[in-house]
Formats: sequence, structure tokens, C-alpha cells
Amino acid sequence: MATSSISRPDAARPAGSRPGLGLAALTALVVGSMIGSGIFALPSQMAGSAAPGPLLIGWLITAVGMLMLAFVFQSLARRKPDVDGGVYGYARAGFGDYIGFTSAFGYWVSAWVGNVAYLVLLFATLGFFFDGFTDGVTVPAIIGASILLWVVHAVTLRGVKTAALVNTVVTVAKVIPILTFIAIAAVGFDAGLFSADFWGAATQIDGAPLGDTLTQVKNMMLVTVWVFIGIEGAAVYSQRAARRKDVGRATVLGFAAVLALLLLVNLLSYGLMAQAELAGVPDPSMAGVLASQVGNWGAAFISVGLIISLLGALIAWVMLCAEILRLPAKDNVMPKALGRDNSHGAPANALWLTNICVQILLLWTLANESTYLDLILLATSLILLPYLWSAGYQLMLAVRGETYEDGRGRTRDLLVGAVALVYAGWLLYAGGWQYLLVAAAFYLVGTILYVWARREGKLRVFSRTEGVIAAVIAVTAVAAVVLMATGQLAVL
Repeated sequence: MATSSISRPDAARPAGSRPGLGLAALTALVVGSMIGSGIFALPSQMAGSAAPGPLLIGWLITAVGMLMLAFVFQSLARRKPDVDGGVYGYARAGFGDYIGFTSAFGYWVSAWVGNVAYLVLLFATLGFFFDGFTDGVTVPAIIGASILLWVVHAVTLRGVKTAALVNTVVTVAKVIPILTFIAIAAVGFDAGLFSADFWGAATQIDGAPLGDTLTQVKNMMLVTVWVFIGIEGAAVYSQRAARRKDVGRATVLGFAAVLALLLLVNLLSYGLMAQAELAGVPDPSMAGVLASQVGNWGAAFISVGLIISLLGALIAWVMLCAEILRLPAKDNVMPKALGRDNSHGAPANALWLTNICVQILLLWTLANESTYLDLILLATSLILLPYLWSAGYQLMLAVRGETYEDGRGRTRDLLVGAVALVYAGWLLYAGGWQYLLVAAAFYLVGTILYVWARREGKLRVFSRTEGVIAAVIAVTAVAAVVLMATGQLAVL
């Protein structure tokens, strides 16, 4: 079902973006997208799921799987420089317009739901300094989050390069408290505490056992994916890159840097507090862990770092949200209005739609007291299929031998694509059926935009295969709605 019309490279570069984003800016986008809130909440979230032994197994699976995905994006950026939009472009090129649409739409929903999670945690963190914000879902917190949202909106309307520059500065600033935590944790690390119940046989969290090794590994998987979401950030911006080869380089560099930070923060934490105690530290748990070592100034220091981090991640993800709508709109996969840039080269209509959705969900969290963890699990589940399609496209090219006329690299890419595809499939299993049901409901609503775009371009809406896929999504979405209405399914 490969399509013949894919967005063009530099000729299609939006106005106002020359000379394009360089390696440093692209790498900062990857790092800035990945280092948001996850690393600051990692100690308690992981301690509530797995003991050190299963944790190491889970991180090994995650590191290999995510490295393969990084290689997938690197290889596709090199072999398919004419395909723009990362997860959207690869899904569309490999599996057709409608699958491309679902990839873009799922990624977009994941991104703005994630932004709501960032805003909730940001104001929960401000609760360390101001009592009125407490857990981030009070009336003052939602008002503050709404004001901040529209300030970031205004900054992003000034253009992608302006926002990218701000993101680069913020990315550097937010790494400093993380490195400080690592240095202090390394000094205070107790190897005996780390290995006390290495496989989690005796540890209980809130009176419940952790389960067997496989259960513990499975339970930690969605959290590990959340902290790596953003690995595809440079690929999404491929059309705005000054040099296409920098897209792949930025992806791998950003992945390696973030993986090192995540492993150090997570593993060192287990040597500072007993696991059951660590699991009970409130978010942002890195602050509580550091406070146990150096006093309250440590919690304040990490809280300030998290606030800076969340601001940077929010800017990066608002940009990504808009970009993943802009490119499909130029291919008659989303309504054309979403592809229009303003005088600064920013996709204004896409930004407005994105941030209106964020605002609505912020109000929903106030009414329903949705937690940060609820939001990140939903956001993570919605991005799993876009990752699956990208891995599938990489494997498809290698199997067919397309772009491998000289025979070089094909065996390597077959292995990379296969491992990445298996990993993406494992994540879908680990995530659980309830999130797939909710994702189908989102896809069904989004299909309205797809039908609108196809009719707007006077194009056939669905091929026969796409019609079957749309019907499966519709049936699954109806099942999800019925289960939610009867109280048998609740994600938020």
C-alpha cells in the first residue's frame, strides 16, 4: 500500500526556516523532548514496580529496544531523505495514507496529553513553594497552568527557530540539577541497601507483593517508554534540518546522553533508601530522595530544576504537536488549514487546535482529579503504534532491498528492524488492552479530520484495505465507549 506522493525535501521547507536547524539544535530537541518530567519522578515510580534485579532486566530490554528504534530513525533519515515528518511520514510511505494519518494523529494526541501531564506536575512542584498548588489539580494550579500554556503558545507563534533557541538554552539549564543529584547519590550510595532484596521476593508496596520477575519487568515498561518519548523528535523536524544527515546523528546522540542519565538516577536511588520507602516518596521523587541526603535545600534545588525542565519540555512538545499536524495537512491527510504557516513560519492553526485541546483536558483533570501517572500512561500508550509502524517500514525496506542497491547495510538493518518491531509489539502487550481500546476511540474521532481532508482534496477516502482497518477501529472504539459507560474501563 505504499504511496507515490510523499512530501519533498528542501523545496518544501517552510518560509522563515532557513538556514534550518543544525546538529546542536536538533540534539537539544531530542534531549529536551525526552528530559521532561519522567526522570525527576523516576525513583518512586520504578520502586513501586520492580526490585533491582528485574529493574536491570527491564532497563536492558528498554535500552536495546530503544537503541534499535534510534537506529531505525537514523537509517530511515539517511535512506529516505525525501520522506518528512518522522513517524507520520514513515507510516504513510510504508502502509498508505490512512495508516499515516493514524500515526500522526496518535502521536499528536500523545504529545498534547503529555503536555497536560507536564503542566500538572509543574504546578504540583510549585506546591513545594506555594501551598495553593499542592498536587497540581487545584483551582489555582489549573488557572496558573492555563496562563503558562498560552504564554508558551505566544512564544511558539513567533516561529520554530525562536522556540528551538529557547529550548536549547533550557535544555542545558535543566541537566545541571540532574548531574548534581547523580554526584551526591554516588557519594551516598549503599551497595548493601541496593542488594538487600535484589529480586523483590520479600518487598511489599502498600501491602502488596511485587510479583514474579516477569510481572515486575512488565509493570515498569510503560514508565521506561515515557522517559524515552521524544527520541523521534529530530526525525519529526527532518524538513526543517539544515542537513539531513544531522537528523540521524542527533537521534543517536540524544538517546545515548539521556540513557546514561536515566540509568544513573534510577539505580543510584535504590542505594539511598529502602525500596518500600522509596516507592512512597511523592512526586517529584528525585527531590525527596535528595532531601533525605542533604536536607530541604536539596528538594528545593531539584524542584527548581524540574520547573525549568518542564518549561523546556513543554516548549519542545508544543512545537512537535504543531509540526506533526502541519506536514500531513500538506499531503491531504489532515485538513489544509492545519498546514498554514504564519509570517514567522509557525503553523498557527495547528498550534491553536493543539493548545485548545490541552486547555480542555486541563479542565477535565480538575473535574476528575486525574493524576500525573494516569496522564503519562495514556500518553505513552498512544505513541506505541507510531513506533510500531516506523519499525515495520524499516524492516519492509530491508526485506525488499529498496535503497540497498549496493548491498551495504542490509543485514544490519534487517536485524535492527526486526528487534525494533518485536520491542514495539512487546510494549503494546505490556501496556495492556485497555489503552488500545482508548486509543481506538481517539482514532475514530480523529478519522473525521481524515475524511474531511480527503474530500477537501477530492481524493478517494479509503482504499479497500483502509476501509477494513477503519471498520475495525470503529468497532473497537464502540466497545471502548460501552465499557467506559458501564464503568468497566477507566483510564483517566
